[in-house]
Amino acid sequence: MSTEVVESGPFTSLEQPMLAQGTTGVARTRSFGTYNAVAALAGSFGALAASAADRIGQPTDATSVSPLFWLFVPVGLLGFGVATSLSPAVESTTDGAHRQPLTRSRRRVVGLAGLFAVDSFGGGFVIQSFVVFFLAERFDASIGQLGVVFFCLGLLQTASFLVAPRLAERYGLLNTMIFSHLPSNLLLIAVAFAPNLTIAVTLLFARQALSQMDVPTRQSYVMALVDPSERTAAAAYTNTARYVVRPVGPLLAGAAQGFALGAPFVLAGSIKTGYDLVLWRWFRTVPLDDDTIESPIPEEVT
Repeated sequence: MSTEVVESGPFTSLEQPMLAQGTTGVARTRSFGTYNAVAALAGSFGALAASAADRIGQPTDATSVSPLFWLFVPVGLLGFGVATSLSPAVESTTDGAHRQPLTRSRRRVVGLAGLFAVDSFGGGFVIQSFVVFFLAERFDASIGQLGVVFFCLGLLQTASFLVAPRLAERYGLLNTMIFSHLPSNLLLIAVAFAPNLTIAVTLLFARQALSQMDVPTRQSYVMALVDPSERTAAAAYTNTARYVVRPVGPLLAGAAQGFALGAPFVLAGSIKTGYDLVLWRWFRTVPLDDDTIESPIPEEVT
């Protein structure tokens, strides 16, 4: 089980094929944008609520904050209730096509899963809890300040999820994924060298406005890259690849701090940049199975 706001836990491998069903091209990418935007918006309000104790003048040591973890239980039960209320109509029941394993697209998906694992490994260096620790340790940021910062980051993330499908309609899924991700990696590296909290937070805001545009476009890209009957398997492969390597990043980030507190930001940005460049090289000429969506390469380039 995962407590991440977006792409949280194994159920994403089931949710994504459900969302892709019955939609094509633009409509599918927009549905993924909305799906992620709702999660990000809810997460941003959760971050704001977590800072309430500090903002009303309560102590903010580890003992006072720990009871907040009990909120996971009722929130989890609420999510369970919503899930059980869904109609069976949300997934296809025709000829069992949604249950087929990878066949024709296996090589593509395995390659893509490997690249996603690299990206997730890099992201593991700067998970949210580490960013909180970095800002508190380097700049003495309070829990109240951090709650507001992550609330704003969530709003920027929400906006980026809604903007990304529009960019994909014009420039293509792969282009949107890569050319929004690359500059965000440079901004991530720059956070390590920020001289004060204001500049560090500004860099994080700029990075967040760009870095998450690849999430709905990546999800839609995977669904467009394979046959409809392979979508559940493709989602399982690519999501599992991301989850299985992610715990390694925080472990190495802790070790990297022995060299410099901001070293994980530099490592994460560098690894993610390598991911973007290899992804572009390998998949820029790969055609999508869904002919209703724009080609990965803009017409003016081809």
